[in-house]
Amino acid sequence: MTLKQFRHIAGHLLTPLLMCLGMALAYLGAFHQPTPDHLSLAVVGDSPQTLVMAQTMKDKAGDGIDIVTLHSRDDAVTGLKNRDILGAYVPGEHPELLVAKAGSETSAQVAELVFRQVSDHQGVPLTVTNVTSSAPGDPTGQGIFFLLVALSVGSYASVAVLGAAAATLRMRVRVALGIGTAFVVSAISLVVAGPLFHVIDSDYLTVFGMAWLYCAGIITVGIGLHTFLKRWTTLALITLFVMLNFTTSGGVYGPQLQNGFFAALHSFWNGAGFVEGVRDLLYFDAGAGFGGHVLALVGWLAVGIVAVVAAAAYEARNAPKPVSPAAVEEEVGESAAV
Repeated sequence: MTLKQFRHIAGHLLTPLLMCLGMALAYLGAFHQPTPDHLSLAVVGDSPQTLVMAQTMKDKAGDGIDIVTLHSRDDAVTGLKNRDILGAYVPGEHPELLVAKAGSETSAQVAELVFRQVSDHQGVPLTVTNVTSSAPGDPTGQGIFFLLVALSVGSYASVAVLGAAAATLRMRVRVALGIGTAFVVSAISLVVAGPLFHVIDSDYLTVFGMAWLYCAGIITVGIGLHTFLKRWTTLALITLFVMLNFTTSGGVYGPQLQNGFFAALHSFWNGAGFVEGVRDLLYFDAGAGFGGHVLALVGWLAVGIVAVVAAAAYEARNAPKPVSPAAVEEEVGESAAV
């Protein structure tokens, strides 16, 4: 093997090696040690004992847990359905913990762990009540996350194909193909998630619209970036829409169980917008911030539109200038004379 061949191979191996490094940093950084960070919990009641319990838990947990007191069990159910809290403890001879597992199975488990310590200390059994219900095919509430994975892979893989097979086409043609591809990817994924596996069991058109917004955002961003990044586009898309996307979507752990970096990205990243938006739509009656999550998806599509407009302008500015027939004849004549 010559030095030139080695450099050529090493240059191409750099992309998968960077992917390996990025995946390790992202997934292990996000998931290796889930720790409560401002986990919103509540204790029901306004007696002195209840207030002391809440303050004691807060003092022991520090920033890990935010404890509030609520007047009634109905207030706790409302707070859970508005996704303002993740668990509510109703003290008494037969204590009860209210959770909303459809919002986050893992957060509900942490809430149960916290309050089971309280009931065990009191020597009484704890009853756990789930105030939400998920689709028949999604008992853990994580099926929406796996739908996100299918949409993401279909979208960024399509960008690679469009970048290779449609590179010579006008930008508007590439964008039209991308928008159509987003439609097909969304339809395929929704058919599998809906009628086949029953992860989605209602509001099909709205979920499809959200899926299309999500896919179109990825594809337009990818088409725009390809003009500037070329063969590095795949690495960029995997960084944006896998490494930083899956880890911050809330599909595995909610932001309350992650460090500040991933929790902050959860507030505006497109994967979180899709996962949390679909959860709000299906399990929380399109409340609990549903509009904000849809707005996040629209925002990412807007970023994609800006990217393709910038790419189109760059390509137009750097396109080879056409040569007139007269100039060609003159050049041929000069060559013949020489």
